[in-house]
Amino acid sequence: MTLIFISSILLSFFSFFNLLGINHNYAFAQLGFFIFSTILFIVISVIDIEYFKKNYKFFYWLFILLLLSVFLIGDEIRGSKRWIDLHFFNFQPSEFFKIFFIIFIAKFISLKESDMVRRRTFVYALLYLTLPFFIVFKQPDFGNALSYVVIFFSIVLFSKIPKKYILTFVIVTILILPLGWNVLRDYQKQRVVSFFIATEDLKGSNYNMIQSKISAGSGKFLGRGLGYGTQSKLFFLPESHTDFAFSSLSEQFGFLGAFSVIFLYFLICLKIIKTIINNYAKKGIDDRFYMYYSVGFLSYFSFQVFVNIAMNLGSFPVAGVSLPIISYGGSSLATYALGIALLPVNRV
Repeated sequence: MTLIFISSILLSFFSFFNLLGINHNYAFAQLGFFIFSTILFIVISVIDIEYFKKNYKFFYWLFILLLLSVFLIGDEIRGSKRWIDLHFFNFQPSEFFKIFFIIFIAKFISLKESDMVRRRTFVYALLYLTLPFFIVFKQPDFGNALSYVVIFFSIVLFSKIPKKYILTFVIVTILILPLGWNVLRDYQKQRVVSFFIATEDLKGSNYNMIQSKISAGSGKFLGRGLGYGTQSKLFFLPESHTDFAFSSLSEQFGFLGAFSVIFLYFLICLKIIKTIINNYAKKGIDDRFYMYYSVGFLSYFSFQVFVNIAMNLGSFPVAGVSLPIISYGGSSLATYALGIALLPVNRV
């Protein structure tokens, strides 16, 4: 846990100074989120994961209700309903639910380990994925909805569920995928099209991607310096403090700063992988649960890191996925703190 904690603190410093160079109001608000997340980490570490294991069904259905409540009482921001205004904090249920979804799927599969050969067990597990996926997708938030799919199948691939079931599902999904194009919003279609046709609509759907690449490249090796990122300061780069925080960080701190951030992410992933390996060969239900939870958390964490950085570098369509710790936002940071507090790294 020491390696993860130190790496997380160093990433927090990068986040604070990056935001300070963009807007000091963001930086000091993020500092408040850091303090809150640290307290949350301590509290959850004391409670321990056993409590959440025992109540995994309760938390799953509680967050399903919270996800649905967003449509009734949530604030609409830039065309999406994802947040509940708590006055001091914009609560995003779809972020927090990721950790409880990991716990639920890890517990469900570890309990059903001996029953994995039955097709209906896989179907039940799929239903538990489908419900939150479509609710989050309708907010609309395709990036976060996709993260649930990644979490689910990462855990399933490590389980004893016959791979033929997974292959069948993948084939069926690929066959019906063209139909999914019709349910995408217009702006989502534009993002996909602009990714493949880089010269189309330079001032519209492709604008964010172009500006993010310019920002990332303009920092060169050592960066322009704190507060000298012209793309962010002059508002050429949209969402420079959230979705495109990595580009603004690269502009201010250069390749050296960007590489340091990626290396710190690598160290965190390496520690989690070690936990997975240590639990992989163990047969007990609890051991399997710890392994599945670690796999789920690693998939959530690495998916968001990979997609966000690739998106910032123009190698992936804009998906609205935050960069853990670095991006501005209390929900994302608190979710990460909750997730690492429950990691079973001290049990191996």
